[in-house]
Amino acid sequence: MPDPTVPPTPPVPLDALLAREDLGLRRVAGPSDPGVVVRWAHTSEMADPYPYLLGGELLLSAGVHIPDGAGPGYFDAYVSRIVAAGGAALGFGLAPVHDTVPRALVAACDLQGLPLLEVPPRTTFSGVARAVWQLMAQARLAELRRVTEAHRGLASAAARPDPVPSVLHRLSRHLDGRAVLFGPEGTEIAAAGRALGEEADTALAKLAEVVRPAGPDEHRPDPIGGTGPGAVPGTAGPASPAGQARSRPSPASATDTVAEVRLAAYALGAGHGFVLGVAAPSRDSGDHTIASVAAVLLSLLTGEQQSGTGAARSAALVRLLLGSGPEAVAPLLGGERWRVVHARQAVRPSEARSAEARSPDALAASALGAALGSALVDPAGGIVRVLVPAEREPEAQPGWALGVSAAVAPSDWPAADTQAARALARARATRVPLVVHGARPALDDLVPAADARAHARMLLAPLAGTPALTDTLRTWLSLHGSWDRTAVALSVHRNTVRQRIARCAALLDADLDDPDVRMNLWFALRRT
Repeated sequence: MPDPTVPPTPPVPLDALLAREDLGLRRVAGPSDPGVVVRWAHTSEMADPYPYLLGGELLLSAGVHIPDGAGPGYFDAYVSRIVAAGGAALGFGLAPVHDTVPRALVAACDLQGLPLLEVPPRTTFSGVARAVWQLMAQARLAELRRVTEAHRGLASAAARPDPVPSVLHRLSRHLDGRAVLFGPEGTEIAAAGRALGEEADTALAKLAEVVRPAGPDEHRPDPIGGTGPGAVPGTAGPASPAGQARSRPSPASATDTVAEVRLAAYALGAGHGFVLGVAAPSRDSGDHTIASVAAVLLSLLTGEQQSGTGAARSAALVRLLLGSGPEAVAPLLGGERWRVVHARQAVRPSEARSAEARSPDALAASALGAALGSALVDPAGGIVRVLVPAEREPEAQPGWALGVSAAVAPSDWPAADTQAARALARARATRVPLVVHGARPALDDLVPAADARAHARMLLAPLAGTPALTDTLRTWLSLHGSWDRTAVALSVHRNTVRQRIARCAALLDADLDDPDVRMNLWFALRRT
């Protein structure tokens, strides 16, 4: 968990404050360490400021608390309390109490290694505090720009033909270190960036084991209580006895420092045991965010490769493009019989006109496919088509209207696609969340398929050149002659439905109010 006493903004180098000419600050004691940073500015005239400090402050004082005749002992105690509280530096104002910085204070700061700044009379403490906030804001903006640039670079790298090496290479450049992808067995699969020494490489591999998900029967030594590469920050508890191993949940990430090299390991979210390891000589405030983005991208890139589903889908697509039939590629997709699902997002009547041409976004389509148990999703033209193994019975999904085909062999996928489209039209017309194409009625078994198709072609020949009339007649008959429901199913006006049905009756020279005529037409339409 983040330390609540540390502000979310980047710290300010003390040298950056000293470089501000408008402030006129001057270092009069303490080390000239460029690594000293200030997290905030605080003014206090307490003789003992320790209870009021969080650490990292530039403490500002005009010396009001200094008693007359104070000797070295007073200043030694005063400075020691600031150092004990974690103060970054002390700023001493020359007005209005003191004309110069007390020599005993200078000596005490030199002795205890606390930077001491002289604040000239023209510079107010509020001006110093404002300068700290301004520098923090500038550092924060620079950090956001760096992180944004890194996000774009990593995303571009993930889209390259060699995505995993490209992402690792880009990450190592942004962190000025080394990035390593460890496989499920702990072996180094790919790496990029400059080497930082054998000791750091060994420690990074051990740290990767800390976050790598354990198998159901796997146990590993508990690193809790350790201080080496296996130490997991943010954990507490008794250490396991020497040589004893126990099962424990793996953390999502872990950090360590070895030989002045900062190490970090991130478990990739696919759950297959891949781990991203990062080693860098320094660690800036935005590095964790950049590495986390790389971990997400690598999770996506390694998840499908490891599971094999992505490779199988690619192989199936290639085989189809090269001329193989559906029955030849279906085993790669994991099933012998399949259902086709057509889905459209449900909308309110007031939104129907504007929603007809709007296709579901890719995220919504993927979420629907995941809910139905299939990654074979095709969103296009306002309809989402999903190919689902027959053993996974589709269920109604909130916010969607679904039409489901019968379970068919791969050779019958085109027919199942038509069944699903008709079922979806019926679901939308009747305003129900799901319609499943019915099983073949017993009457069909009495007529040979070839004879039934020949009869259908002859009976419907007058409509053969006008698919809109055929679809309208089929939908109208399936909805028991309802003008309104047919209009909803076909996304047309009810008067258009009336005109088309009248045209069908004229071309067929048939009385569509006669139930025998309707039965014959329905039988024929099911064969087309």
